[in-house]
Amino acid sequence: MNALGNALGAQPGGASAHARSAPLRVDAQRNLEHVLRAAREVFGELGYGAPMEDVARRARVGVGTVYRRFPSKDVLVRRIAEEETSRLTDQARSALGQEDEPWSALSRFLRTSVASGAGRLLPPQILRVGVEAEDSTVVGETVEAGDEPRVPQQRQEAGTAAPRAVSRQRTGPETGDENLGAGAAELLEVVGRLVDRARTSGELRHDVTVSDVLLVIATAAPSLPDAAQQAAASSRLLDILLEGLRSRPM
Repeated sequence: MNALGNALGAQPGGASAHARSAPLRVDAQRNLEHVLRAAREVFGELGYGAPMEDVARRARVGVGTVYRRFPSKDVLVRRIAEEETSRLTDQARSALGQEDEPWSALSRFLRTSVASGAGRLLPPQILRVGVEAEDSTVVGETVEAGDEPRVPQQRQEAGTAAPRAVSRQRTGPETGDENLGAGAAELLEVVGRLVDRARTSGELRHDVTVSDVLLVIATAAPSLPDAAQQAAASSRLLDILLEGLRSRPM
């Protein structure tokens, strides 16, 4: 008998005990999938302020199970935000690669992103940095000192402070914003390419920025109890917003 066989034989029920532990790993993986799915649903409906108990209830597991996989709510929120940011980046890259026309690429990205519901899970960090990453001037328009651009904010728990307002200064990925992860920087870069192409082609309004595109994604995906109503409302709202983004002949 080899060393592995000796080691197993030396322990009571060695091989059979190992076999009995395998289903636990399968159950743990299934619980993790349930928790992640529930977190996307709960945070998408209620915002990142929703309590962990709501996530556990939706996943049909005990709250202790959630905390065993995610020791704090911040860890779970970060996991969901990173996954949704990655999904949006993939959708933007797909639009760039599959559409030759700049406007078609941008509108395809917006429609795909809104339909996926990812806009409801955009992390506030990206929404703020999206504004910070823009130039202080927007094609002939200068932002005066003291002006504060309005940016979308995730719904929050009552009593929590709103995200700080930011000035329209260039502090984007190239300056190493301490709160900007690699995934967020990549998303901003790819969406920026979509915006630049559509703006250069003359089909996108000259004053539309990456921040505006993120705003569309964040606001054109309302959370409604009926799936059919939600899809119809999102499609209608996005049609209106796309018309507002398009340039008009002088």
